[in-house]
Amino acid sequence: MIEKIRNRIIEPSCTLINALKVMDEQKVKILFVFEKEKFIGMLTIGDIQRAIIKGSVLTSCVENIIDNDKVFGHVTDSSQKIKDEMYRLRAECMPILNENGDIVDVLFWTDVFLNTKHPPRELIDLPVVIMAGGKGTRMRPLTNVIPKPLLPIGEKTIIERIMDQFEGIGCHKFYLSVNYKYEIIKFYLGSLSHNYDITFFQERKPMGTIGSVSLLNGKITTPFFVSNCDTLIDQDFRDVYDYHVKNNNDITIITTVKSLRIPYGVIETGDNGLLKAISEKPENAYMINTGVYIMQPDLINRIPENEHLDITDLIKDVMNSDGKVGCFPVSERSWTDIGDWDQYLKRIRP
Repeated sequence: MIEKIRNRIIEPSCTLINALKVMDEQKVKILFVFEKEKFIGMLTIGDIQRAIIKGSVLTSCVENIIDNDKVFGHVTDSSQKIKDEMYRLRAECMPILNENGDIVDVLFWTDVFLNTKHPPRELIDLPVVIMAGGKGTRMRPLTNVIPKPLLPIGEKTIIERIMDQFEGIGCHKFYLSVNYKYEIIKFYLGSLSHNYDITFFQERKPMGTIGSVSLLNGKITTPFFVSNCDTLIDQDFRDVYDYHVKNNNDITIITTVKSLRIPYGVIETGDNGLLKAISEKPENAYMINTGVYIMQPDLINRIPENEHLDITDLIKDVMNSDGKVGCFPVSERSWTDIGDWDQYLKRIRP
């Protein structure tokens, strides 16, 4: 067994949810599937995302979704051929197989290209709406002084990190919905040296999680991102956009897989109070809304002017009118909700 992939190995019977957990624990996005000592194939985060999108349940076994068309290197291949293939595919790693299909080596991008970055992907310059008007009550007393979007994570604020991620895929036009302590937010962002084109729009009263976007009617004519100001996601949003366009969605919700363990024995009873089943501290997995979306521009017309509206109500309205609402999943550790003290402290501590 190759030592450098030992912690990335799973069995074919491993479930999707457990594969995601291994990825999160090891901070990787590629696993290697072995049945005993026999190499079966590779599993990527993209494989799991596509499987969930197509309807696979989280308790499905990974052997059902392994992509047998993945490209591998062979011991007879020249170093240049392997290098060219890795660059063409933007492959994070390339297993090298012998004539029996066994792994004899695994080459990672940094092994082959050292500090060279992956070839660039096409940029997408879509508008980004950031909902930054909340009071951040869960983060008091700090937010009594500093608005939540300006809470520091390292040398940058939350909102800078959100904008940096979008800027990295080509987005430069930002619309910031502000209310609470908006003067401080405007002053701070105005004092920075950056390439962002920022337009502030102010809700005069609390308008819910999407209501203030009605103020942008006529200003956005392309698909656009909407993000809460306390959400960080380790995901290339171009993958989400590709899914959104391919499926002709009206709204795409970025979701995450969240495992919750009940700290008690759970009882299920039947007639006359007779015990049917008992589970000791069961763990269940749920798909959670991360608070980041892609929307079609015509949906702004559905948002009533100067009225309170939550995003969940808009989503229900779209579904009730036979619109398409898609969900793009990311792993649990890929998402950080910095809306409360526990999550914020986890993020800022080394």
